[in-house]
Amino acid sequence: MKTASLLLAGLSLAPAAIAQQPIMFSTESYPPFGYREPDGTYRGAGVDQIEIIMHGVETPFVMEIMPWARAIMLAETQPMHCVFAAARTPEREPRFKWVMPLFIDRNILIRHIGSKVDANTIEEARQYAVGTHRGDYTEALLRNSGFPRIDLSADFDTTLRKLLGDRIDMMPMSQGVYEKLKAEGTPIEQVMIFSEQRLGIACNKDVPDELISKMQANLDEMIRNGAQDAIFRRYGIDEPQ
Repeated sequence: MKTASLLLAGLSLAPAAIAQQPIMFSTESYPPFGYREPDGTYRGAGVDQIEIIMHGVETPFVMEIMPWARAIMLAETQPMHCVFAAARTPEREPRFKWVMPLFIDRNILIRHIGSKVDANTIEEARQYAVGTHRGDYTEALLRNSGFPRIDLSADFDTTLRKLLGDRIDMMPMSQGVYEKLKAEGTPIEQVMIFSEQRLGIACNKDVPDELISKMQANLDEMIRNGAQDAIFRRYGIDEPQ
C-alpha cells in the first residue's frame, strides 16, 4: 500500500501511542485538493488540512490516493478509515461520522472549448451526455436532477479525457479545479453553475467519538486562526462564501 509520511506529529508519538491502530485517510487524485507529486509525496489543499488536523492527536495515520468509489467504500465498511473531501449529502449523512468543513465547493458544468453545447438551466442541460466518475456525489446529483445520459468513469482524469475527446458533452467540476486547469491551458469553459456543497471528512462509524471530537476541534481552530484560508491561497483556490 502506498502511504504518505506519518508526518511530524506521528513521528514524535510516544511508544504507547505508536502502538495504537492507525487511522487511514483516503482520497482521490483531484488537484489542487489532493494529488501525488512525481516523487510520490502527497500534496493539496485537502492533504495539508489533514496534516494540521492530525497534529497533536495521539493517533498515527496514513494516507492513500485511490479511485473515489473505492475510497468512500473503505470509509463506510472498514474500521478506522476516513475519506476526504466528501460532500455531506442527506443520503450520506447517517452512514459516517463527520468532521466539517474542509471546503465549500461550488460545482459547475463545463464543456470542451469549441463545443456547441449551450445551456442556461438544468432543463436545457438534460439534453446532453454528461460524464462523471463513479461514486462521486455528482453522480447522485445528476440522477436526482433527471439527467438521462450519464457516462460513468473510474476517475476524474478519465472523464476529463472523454470530454476533451468529445466523447461526452459536459462534466461537473469543482470551480477550484476548473480555475486551476484553465490557468494551465486546458481547453475547457464553464457552461453553468450546477450545485454548491459543504465537503469534509467522512469517517467510519467505528472511529471513536473522542478522536472525531479532537479532529473537529483542530479544524475549528484552523478556520478561526486563518490557517485554512492560507492553505486555499497557497493553492490558488477562491472558496465560495
